[in-house]
Amino acid sequence: MKPFEHVVAEHGATVLRVCRAVLGPVDADDAWSETFLSALTAYPRLDEGANVEAWLVTIAHRKAIDVTRRRARAPVAVPDVAELVHAPSRDGIPGQHIEQGDDDLWRALAALPPKQRQAVAYHHVAGLPYQEVASILGGSPEAARRAASDGMGALRRTYPAARPSSTARTSKGSAS
Repeated sequence: MKPFEHVVAEHGATVLRVCRAVLGPVDADDAWSETFLSALTAYPRLDEGANVEAWLVTIAHRKAIDVTRRRARAPVAVPDVAELVHAPSRDGIPGQHIEQGDDDLWRALAALPPKQRQAVAYHHVAGLPYQEVASILGGSPEAARRAASDGMGALRRTYPAARPSSTARTSKGSAS
């Protein structure tokens, strides 16, 4: 079995992308850290032939659920609106803002129902096959495929960068 730091180096970026797609940029780092802390303790007991990436995404899925539950129970501080000089940062660093395209993408992802958002993240971001996505979400591979397809369809309708450009459409065979 390869050293755990190699596992983190190989799969860390994928797990972070999945956490960001499921939770958004604010809570993703915590879920990523918790995923690898849990994985570190369980790694020595992992079967030699196990799909490490799917195993890590499964742990990330569970940590995302934990973060969502914690967030729902946490009190929300409401700032005095008159004191806000600029929009709050989405990445947690005051005065710095994430790219507008990232913000638009997160808004489009956040608008998806949870199963669709998770299916899109696990299949299209992490690259897991639908069988693995179904195993993580509970359900059949067909249901996972449908959720990912519906999620991608909704993103194509709501995320500006996913819309086909009108200049990219040209009619074949038109005479000039």
